[in-house]
Amino acid sequence: MTSFSHWPDAMLAVKYWQWLLEGWSITIFASLLVMLFSTALGMLFALARNAAALPLRWAAVLYLSVFRNTPLLVQLFFWYFGVPGLLPTEWMTWLNTAHSLGPEAFHLRWPSFEFLSACLGLVLYSTAYVGEEIRAGIQHVPRSQVQAAQSLGMTHWQLLRFIVLPQALARVVSPLFGQYMNIVKNTSLGMAIGMAELSYRARQAEAETFQSFQVYGITTALYILLIIALELLSQHLQQRRRWGRLQLRRA
Repeated sequence: MTSFSHWPDAMLAVKYWQWLLEGWSITIFASLLVMLFSTALGMLFALARNAAALPLRWAAVLYLSVFRNTPLLVQLFFWYFGVPGLLPTEWMTWLNTAHSLGPEAFHLRWPSFEFLSACLGLVLYSTAYVGEEIRAGIQHVPRSQVQAAQSLGMTHWQLLRFIVLPQALARVVSPLFGQYMNIVKNTSLGMAIGMAELSYRARQAEAETFQSFQVYGITTALYILLIIALELLSQHLQQRRRWGRLQLRRA
């Protein structure tokens, strides 16, 4: 019988724990980047969907049709295998070469082409979904508030910045975080093009140890931790919004 003191190694050797945690850190970093850029682009997409200019609305609808009606895995293959064939050899050489992004003390290195391709594909794909959630929030901003702001002489951009977008984002916290959770789960598809995220590392560890239950049990727990963290943050933000509205009513 294995002694209790050897329980960590019996479950999974330290080396493979390190692999999984390294992959988890890549998953977290990639997820945060995709959330940030897809939210920023999603706001532009939502504004284009509601724009008065017909060409902008058509362009937004075309974007929505392309990215929501094709599998994410196919899109990742396109950015990783297809696009490099159109780029000059010098560009690809530069992209695949390690570069220092700051002082050596920080050990910052240019990310791999696999990481860049996966993040680009995930951002463009997620923007279509995040943008639709933000668009729904914009449509629920009371028209009376927009008219009041216009009567005060606010410009179009001031209206968007101070009135429309803050309220729109506050109204869609829950569905927006639902999309963020999907982003976390979708990063696992980066494994298909070689991004060394959590699922990729799990497959490596399982192939070397044949401890499928342990490896994928730990991997599942790490994904669940990220989802729980996002859910708790979502509930915290919604609670703050409810508390703020309650305070305004009492004032």
